[in-house]
Formats: sequence, structure tokens, C-alpha cells
Amino acid sequence: MEAYPSAMASTSESEIPVPAPDGHPGARFGLPAEGPASVASLSRRVFALVVDWLLGYLIALLLVGPDPFESPYLQWAVLGVWFVITALPVAFFGASAGMVALGIRVASIGSTAVIGLPRALLRTLLVALVVPPLIRDADERGWHDRATRSIVVRTRA
Repeated sequence: MEAYPSAMASTSESEIPVPAPDGHPGARFGLPAEGPASVASLSRRVFALVVDWLLGYLIALLLVGPDPFESPYLQWAVLGVWFVITALPVAFFGASAGMVALGIRVASIGSTAVIGLPRALLRTLLVALVVPPLIRDADERGWHDRATRSIVVRTRA
């Protein structure tokens, strides 16, 4: 089973959105309304982000030194670690650890299986800014997804 239908690969980002008869998120990209390859819910995305952030926090605690809570750099270390453990796996595998745990992945709108490093770095930077993921379109895509020509889909039911 494909992570997303091949019909999505032929849909251009610049095309005028044409609502599907049932109008579900992702319909214009050929994605199903439910189940694997459908657009991931906001709650799954948020929980995946929380898992990644907690993982980044734990790793940063190990990296900062013997007394991490006294370090003025802990917050920056957490952000830096989170950025790396999110951007690199998304670039090369399509999902971070939190995304895998929640059964979602970042799919490219185009002909590639993954979004690649430049788009993953931009996407992760925009997620770090907080606001872009909150402003979403009818396909449940935030500004970060629109800017990187991507969409977050479910990998399992």
C-alpha cells in the first residue's frame, strides 16, 4: 500500500482548488476521507510535536552539562535538538519519531516520496515560529506545509 495515492503526485500546487463532491480535506490531492493516506488530524500533529519536543528536551538535558536546570542555554539546546531530530528524519524518511509514534508522515505534493533537506529545514523553521502551523486551509495544511509543498497524512488507521 502506498503512503499516498499516485494521483496526488500529478496535482500541481498552482492549480485552482476544486472541491471534491464530499469536500473532505485532501480531496483535491486525491487523498481518501478516512484511514491510511488521509489527511492527519490536528490532534495527531500536536501530540507528535509534543513527543518530539519531550525527546528533544531529554536529549538536551544530557548535552547541556552536569546541572542543566541552572544553564542559561537549556532552552536554546532544547530548540536546537528538537530542530535536528525533526528536520533530518522528515527530510530523509518523511517522519520524525513523534510522527511515527502517532502514525503520521509528511508527504510531498509532487513526484518525490519525501520532501528533502531544504524543504524539511524550512518546514521545521516555520513550525518553530508557532503561528504558521496554526493558520490552516481547507486541506488542513498550515503555512509551513503550503510553503514546502507538503501535506501530513496518516500512515495507519
